Amino acid sequence: MLNNFYISSLFFLIGGLFFFIMSLFFLSQDMSFLIEWEICSFNSSMIIMAIILDWMSLIFMSFVLIISSMVLYYSNDYMHGDVNFNRFIILVSLFVLSMMFLIISPNLISILLGWDGLGLVSYCLVIYYQNSKSVNAGLLTALSNRVGDVLILLSISWMLNFGSWNYIYYYDYFFSSYNYSIICLMVMVAGMTKSAQIPFSAWLPAAMAAPTPVSALVHSSTLVTAGVYLLIRFSPMLFSSKMSFILLLVGWLTMLMSGIAANYEFDLKKIIALSTLSQLGLMMSILGFGYPLMSFFHLLTHALFKSLLFLCAGCYIHSLFDNQDIRYMGSLTLFMPYTSACLNIANLSLCGFPFLSGFYSKDLILELSSFGSINLIIYFLFFFSTGLTTMYSFRLLYYSLIKPFSFNTLFNFNVGRDMNVGMFFLLLFTVVGGSLLSWLIFPVPFCVYLPFSLKMLTMVVVLLGLYFGYLLSLLYFNMKNFCNPFFINDFFGLMWFMPIISTKLISYNVLMIGGLYTSFMDYGWLEYYGAQGIYNFFMYFIKQYLNLFDYNFKTYLMMFSLFFMLLFFMIIL
Repeated sequence: MLNNFYISSLFFLIGGLFFFIMSLFFLSQDMSFLIEWEICSFNSSMIIMAIILDWMSLIFMSFVLIISSMVLYYSNDYMHGDVNFNRFIILVSLFVLSMMFLIISPNLISILLGWDGLGLVSYCLVIYYQNSKSVNAGLLTALSNRVGDVLILLSISWMLNFGSWNYIYYYDYFFSSYNYSIICLMVMVAGMTKSAQIPFSAWLPAAMAAPTPVSALVHSSTLVTAGVYLLIRFSPMLFSSKMSFILLLVGWLTMLMSGIAANYEFDLKKIIALSTLSQLGLMMSILGFGYPLMSFFHLLTHALFKSLLFLCAGCYIHSLFDNQDIRYMGSLTLFMPYTSACLNIANLSLCGFPFLSGFYSKDLILELSSFGSINLIIYFLFFFSTGLTTMYSFRLLYYSLIKPFSFNTLFNFNVGRDMNVGMFFLLLFTVVGGSLLSWLIFPVPFCVYLPFSLKMLTMVVVLLGLYFGYLLSLLYFNMKNFCNPFFINDFFGLMWFMPIISTKLISYNVLMIGGLYTSFMDYGWLEYYGAQGIYNFFMYFIKQYLNLFDYNFKTYLMMFSLFFMLLFFMIIL
């Protein structure tokens, strides 16, 4: 029986396949279309509704739509019994529509509509389960993204100096001026807020309060990748303004911070969220290194295995009655072999295991970093962060699949057919998607010639990460045995105190001053001398008047007589 989940999923799948075929045609013909509709003209700056159709926008739209169709098909079982499932479908559809609007817009004004749409709908999806934790997470997500919205608005106003808001006009216009650098800086910081780079990283793990299918969509191909995609489009401007080194610095700092924090985490969804943060840092850093096409390649391959990873996590959470702590899992490979196989393949792809989708982009990125002339510290941290990825991935596998089971007595391991079908198609994409994309995006083979030791360094780092991840999983309560001072343990485990900085440190003083102002002024002096004071004065005056005149007839007669006597004397005089 067809329901709204099946209909929307089929619609998205047909649209995704159509755009994928279109992207192949555009790629083979090296063709792109720019469609413009002038709405109005203001001070020689025209407000134009523009659409850009090239292989990059079309293939990204196809990935967004295909992953969305699998997620909605999966959600038919996952959201079964939810009273407001139509609201869920509408919100997810609006989310995808906002992302597509952002992808096909070459104009900052039309980009802002998709950008703001993503921020608003993401807030509605994060607070979907209405409780205090979801509301706090939703507010942190919305307010962090508002910083980027403000910067996009400022860059729109600043672009009045150039006469057009269409960024593709400035691709071949290489110059270095103050105005140009300011725009590049504002767009770069806006992309960093949407993609949760340092210091805006706290909202990404907090956004895990959303339903798991939404997390799969957000962390694979929509919200968090919007910032990376925008910066890939702006990359010629960033390189000409000599600001790309900031992206390199911020990217590897984010990789390092999230990789270490994931090794301390016990929440299943937050571990996967921190792995997303690590991969976003990798995309940003390779973009800052000067390879926008490699960043886009990794963005697409990451979308495939990360969506599968979240759907597998959703199956575990669903089966264990909303329990997300990996310490209460174990031996799940015996009870849920199909889901565990999917999780294993997605995790190996994340680690860069040979010939899965993540390998083709990740291995090439690490080889390019060996090939390029970069700082030794950054080069070391590239490989160290890859090792951290393998560590937390194997630690997650050990806790959930290998370790003796330790879950509660309440569980139901019967996963619905729709959940399995959704995971199956994403599993196929994860296995074959990387090689297919490498053939399409790089029709001429991308050859990097390195010595044997550097060629094998990637595999050595992955194997070392596996070993250290196993050792880490055996430690009692993680790394507290090594880090006796609790400050160090809390510092690394709490993402360098970034959630505290983003919430309590910023909001506490403002709220405290607001509370003092309210108690001293609104409920204090302003109340005493303002509305309440005037009200009390008039009430006192009215009571005295009533006591003097209405409740005392003799006084009233005497005052009345005096008034007429005065009136009589005035007439005589």
